[in-house]
Amino acid sequence: MTDSVVGIDIGTSGLRGVEVRDAGKARPTVVRYHEIPLPEGAVNRGEVAEPNTVAAALKALWSAGGFKSKNVVLGVGNHRALARDLAVPKMPMKRIRETLPFLVADMLPVPVAEALLDFYPINESDGENGPEINGLLVVAVKEAVQGNIAAVQLAGLTAVEVDLIPFAVSRAVCRGTSFEGAVALIDVGQATTSVVITLAGVPQFVRLIPAGGGDLTQALMLGLSIDAPTAEALKLDNVLTEPAIGQTAEAAIIIEATGDLLNSLRNTVNYFSNTRQHIPVTGIVLSGGGAKLTGFAEALGALTRLPILTADPFASVAPGKGVDGAALRATDGAFTVALGLALGSVA
Repeated sequence: MTDSVVGIDIGTSGLRGVEVRDAGKARPTVVRYHEIPLPEGAVNRGEVAEPNTVAAALKALWSAGGFKSKNVVLGVGNHRALARDLAVPKMPMKRIRETLPFLVADMLPVPVAEALLDFYPINESDGENGPEINGLLVVAVKEAVQGNIAAVQLAGLTAVEVDLIPFAVSRAVCRGTSFEGAVALIDVGQATTSVVITLAGVPQFVRLIPAGGGDLTQALMLGLSIDAPTAEALKLDNVLTEPAIGQTAEAAIIIEATGDLLNSLRNTVNYFSNTRQHIPVTGIVLSGGGAKLTGFAEALGALTRLPILTADPFASVAPGKGVDGAALRATDGAFTVALGLALGSVA
């Protein structure tokens, strides 16, 4: 694999890139990072709807950010991707990947020909018919990533890998921080929230929830008849609290719109705990712009009865020449996905 690669986080409202050198070493180097906004409608829930527009934005990102490598890693992680438990007969990984279409055809939401399949091994055990490998079946609808790849190609770049965003989050966070027991890593994006529960840094469970910070923006726009910038400002100015008599209209909308996501997250963590009682979840790590709503972390902690933990996804990487490590950390996890994608280029 190349010495330098760029992880690209293609979000609904913007592009973020992190260029990493020597990703396979114990302490890789972040040599560049940058972000730029995207026009509304160019990307819809993680899927590129306007390849030419996004290609132009990628060229601008490369120019403004000074990226040198043309090799990129893309992420997939929306309602058209999933990860499910799967046990397969013990065999080499190459053979497992070759047989996946035949093993899981009946489990897929689309025909095999329309799906991208992969298998993430977790551990081995003795099954009824002999040794087995337990892991996660990863499925993505091809159509969901074709626009992203097309935009990259139009920009003169090469997609060397497509990775699941929850894996990227776990890779970045768990390389830099050690946790006691299983931890739920929750990344709240604009349109999708990813949940990956890890044990000793190894993903055990993944869920993608089709909701995020953008739903709150839409709720405020519709409920108050305001534009998107005003709704975004209201999100930052308000605090998520318990319903109270005499609360403002915007506070009531925020509580109602956020409640569905909070309940989904609680139910997801509870499902894992109930199905894997031997692996207790000990805490939650939050990332993503949607998690920055004041009071969101506290509300999630109270609902799940789990502590909200802190983590530094950049603790395991070194800032390169000209990269301000403090400024990078001050982005408050905005580049976690892009970093994790770049770090996985040799995994």
